Amino acid sequence: MRRLLALAAVVVACMGFLMFGGAASVAQAQEAGRAIADYRLGSGDKIRVITFGEEALTGEFFVGGSGKVSFPLIGEVQAAGLSAPEFQRAVEAALKEGYLKEPRVSVEVLNYRPFYILGEVTKPGEYPYTNGLTVLNAVATANGFTYRANTKKVFIKRANSDKEEELALTSSTQVAPGDTIRIAERFF
Repeated sequence: MRRLLALAAVVVACMGFLMFGGAASVAQAQEAGRAIADYRLGSGDKIRVITFGEEALTGEFFVGGSGKVSFPLIGEVQAAGLSAPEFQRAVEAALKEGYLKEPRVSVEVLNYRPFYILGEVTKPGEYPYTNGLTVLNAVATANGFTYRANTKKVFIKRANSDKEEELALTSSTQVAPGDTIRIAERFF
């Protein structure tokens, strides 16, 4: 009888986790997936373009300062501001204009542009972006907070914005490629 009650308690606990704790995990995974799906190419990104059956049109490319990628045969193709699938369609359309009948192109981002962190961190500077980066991960990359750091809020200037926004510093505050993070000084 005791074993049966213990087993029932374990089943109820697992169901509770799946219903309540699991929901938070699913929401976080959806949020992380949305951030990657909404990613827009920008200057400094490194991409891999594969044109199936055409080795000369396959390779790794950088998005230049002008926001364009210099591509064999078709020249420069606008990349900044486009998602990877949009850029893929732009390359396919350019290749269809007199070069290939039915081009099949695949595009993936190899290296995202860096993020920047400044203010009350031990080593402010430029660091490489990784998927799923949070402010706390960024601070850890910069060797942690200084003793004067305000650990309650953070200021982030998004890459595509002119304004700095103030956010609560939590473990889920996301950072995007090209963002500038500022950790303010606390006042006693």
